[in-house]
Amino acid sequence: MAESIVKIEGLSHRYSVQWAVRDINLELNRRGIFGLLGANGAGKSTIMNVVCGVIKPTRGSITIKGIDIQKNPVEAKKYMGFLPQQPPLQGEFNVEEFLTYAAGIRLMPDKDIPAAVTEVMEKCGLSHMRERLIKNLSGGYKQRVGIAQSIIHKPEFVVLDEPTNGLDPNQILEVRQLIREISEYCTVILSTHILQEVQALCDHIWMINDGSVVFSGGIDEFDNYIAPSSLMASFLAKPSKEELMAVPGVTGVEELDGTKMRVRFTAWPEAAEKLIEVSQAKRWRLVEINLEKSSMEAVFIELSNKQSQS
Repeated sequence: MAESIVKIEGLSHRYSVQWAVRDINLELNRRGIFGLLGANGAGKSTIMNVVCGVIKPTRGSITIKGIDIQKNPVEAKKYMGFLPQQPPLQGEFNVEEFLTYAAGIRLMPDKDIPAAVTEVMEKCGLSHMRERLIKNLSGGYKQRVGIAQSIIHKPEFVVLDEPTNGLDPNQILEVRQLIREISEYCTVILSTHILQEVQALCDHIWMINDGSVVFSGGIDEFDNYIAPSSLMASFLAKPSKEELMAVPGVTGVEELDGTKMRVRFTAWPEAAEKLIEVSQAKRWRLVEINLEKSSMEAVFIELSNKQSQS
């Protein structure tokens, strides 16, 4: 078996009397993008901060490349990079100055720092911004600088806490592409509360709810849990609930305002195809049909129910 890059065993942490995370056990032994998915307050940032040595856990151990981060934090942190939710930027520095400073506090040899700064600026698309003051950068470029400081020392493991938070759609796409490129040469773990983020980026997902892991698996396995089970349909000649319930594959019907109805089904796209076929035959005049996506709350409920039954 390959050596663990990161190993978390029995991690629990509480603030005052309230437990933020309980009995977390995770292990990474390969490259790729690993997602920590959960609603705000689920415990993601606590896990990230403990793993990176910012917080001492109440219980449990974390090793980076076999090094206990509590017993030997300086040595362990040589192998990791960290981007907190609020990037640790110095607004009065320009980009090049800040990255030089970041390399220094990573204890890189002075002779290696100029080349490392040039390389990471190029990798993160910052070369043309090297003399721009950080306080004058857009949100997307600030995030790029934050990511650059986390990888300047070429770590084997990078932790990104909500890396696309607050960015516009174009900036999100750019940062996602940058994360994919980083994952080609190191292991990335990112936290997010956005379902689409893990679906777009991650190879493996841990879902956190109330400080505990409720799901651990690959993206295909995860998608099976969040497969939609309802659709919205609009009819000009609206059928009755009983008529819709008689359509093969339909398991439930809910009447909504106007011409709309919510239809629950057992299989997609067979249910939609059957609904269209019956609508044409019975002249219900179906004018719109839209698949409903599962919300993260619905996924939490489903996973929590499965966990309690196991």
